[in-house]
Amino acid sequence: MATFGNLSDRLADTFRNLRTKGKLSPADVDGTVREIRRALLDADVALDVVKDFTGKVRERALGDEVNKALNPAQQVVQIVNEELIAILGGEARRINFAKKPPTIIMLAGLQGAGKTTLAGKLAKWLAKDNHTPLLVAADLQRPNAVQQLQVVGGQAGVAVYAPEPGNGVGNPVKVARDSIKWAIDKQYDVVIVDTAGRLGVDADMMKQAADIRKAVQPDEVLFVIDAMIGQDAVATAKAFQEGVDFTGVVLTKLDGDARGGAALSVASVTGRPIIFASTGESLDDFEPFYPDRMASRILDLGDILTLIEQAQGAFDEEEAAKVAEKFRTDTFTLEDFLGQMQQLRGAGSIKKMIGMLPGMGAMKEQLNNFDEREIVRTEAIIQSMTKAERQNPKLLNGSRRVRIARGSGMTVTDVNQLVQRFEQAAKMMKTVARGGVPNIPGMGPVPGAGFGGGRGKAQQPAKKKGSKSGNPAKRAVENAAIASGEKVGAGSGATADGSAAPKGSGFGLGGRAGLPEGAPSEQELETLQKFLRR
Repeated sequence: MATFGNLSDRLADTFRNLRTKGKLSPADVDGTVREIRRALLDADVALDVVKDFTGKVRERALGDEVNKALNPAQQVVQIVNEELIAILGGEARRINFAKKPPTIIMLAGLQGAGKTTLAGKLAKWLAKDNHTPLLVAADLQRPNAVQQLQVVGGQAGVAVYAPEPGNGVGNPVKVARDSIKWAIDKQYDVVIVDTAGRLGVDADMMKQAADIRKAVQPDEVLFVIDAMIGQDAVATAKAFQEGVDFTGVVLTKLDGDARGGAALSVASVTGRPIIFASTGESLDDFEPFYPDRMASRILDLGDILTLIEQAQGAFDEEEAAKVAEKFRTDTFTLEDFLGQMQQLRGAGSIKKMIGMLPGMGAMKEQLNNFDEREIVRTEAIIQSMTKAERQNPKLLNGSRRVRIARGSGMTVTDVNQLVQRFEQAAKMMKTVARGGVPNIPGMGPVPGAGFGGGRGKAQQPAKKKGSKSGNPAKRAVENAAIASGEKVGAGSGATADGSAAPKGSGFGLGGRAGLPEGAPSEQELETLQKFLRR
């Protein structure tokens, strides 16, 4: 996500300098707060919000919670994280559904903020949650706004109520009022009313929006604002709050700006929560807004919860279990590989998902250079194979690979590399599925990766047991003792005359000889060792 990119970089540099200090002085705190203030102002955050935010951070950073902390720098990062969550709204809030359907949601905002597309995204998101939404074309002013909503509704697979052609024709208040009756008759449980906007705040727009609100009595009024609007976000939000009032905020185009100051300003200034965020052009690039997760993204702490939710939505658990079994039994084929890749693509942008991992801010250049079309090329190669070839890659001789390369528009080298990568990946996953340690090409076994509670070690060949003594007579005695199941004492293992040393001996000292009275027995020591190994 490009949003907050500049802010994240600036804050990361500030905290990196802070971590080199063992103890923080007031001058260190002031310097850090000063850098945070500059970073927020550069991100187009409203001045009043910046003053309030940095004041709270400075007060807490100079308090006892930092002075007494084992890691003061980390404590400051935690304070900044908590204050970011606070100005982003604190806790996440969801839509308040009506007790008696339909739930009426009215969208308001300036022209160009993306209300019409947002209406389709919201409707599709609700439909996935087993709701039956109805889109209402109440924007009868903007040219072709009605037709655009119909197209968006068709793409989202939801119904559109559009009795008027628009382009200046029709009464938007009447359309909005009639849509409620229509929704009740047709049993739609959510009505989303798309209203008209203007290029700027004016009295006519506010009066029309207020009249529509009065006519339909919405359960939610969502103020749709462009995240790239910058410092104007506060003035626009205040104007809509006074003229129409709203219950929640939706941020659009959140992926198109590296500053994103609107998100850090609107919730704090208006006191209204951010409920949703639009993060791309696709109808699926839409997600609930979580202040704590967004704060973590800004501070490059990752957003694992959102990543897991996206993966769960895209991957079938039953299918995943089948694939795991195929790995274990060495029956995983290129056809299965193709299915997994298609599921991965269904989860959304791979680049965005990787960016949700902690610390990815330091790998921004590598992420920007990542080409998601590589997956499409791989799919093309596999789809150019016959079913038999996908199930048994050993059939892929030279002539078949030439045919596949031509059919996919790739080269024979690309086909060879794909088959090689598939074989290596299948071999690694098979090892992991059986509890072994994966052998990464060029690196050898993964150090310390005893998958399955130490089962990986059991896969390694056992070392040959035997005496290492240089004395032939002594070596023969020790080997005989090992063969009979006796333990050879460390260091020596046999007495000077060649007889086996007593159990538990060391350096030729037998049993408990020389130990003080009351010393633990061998059995007690063995019990203690077992306990310590837990």
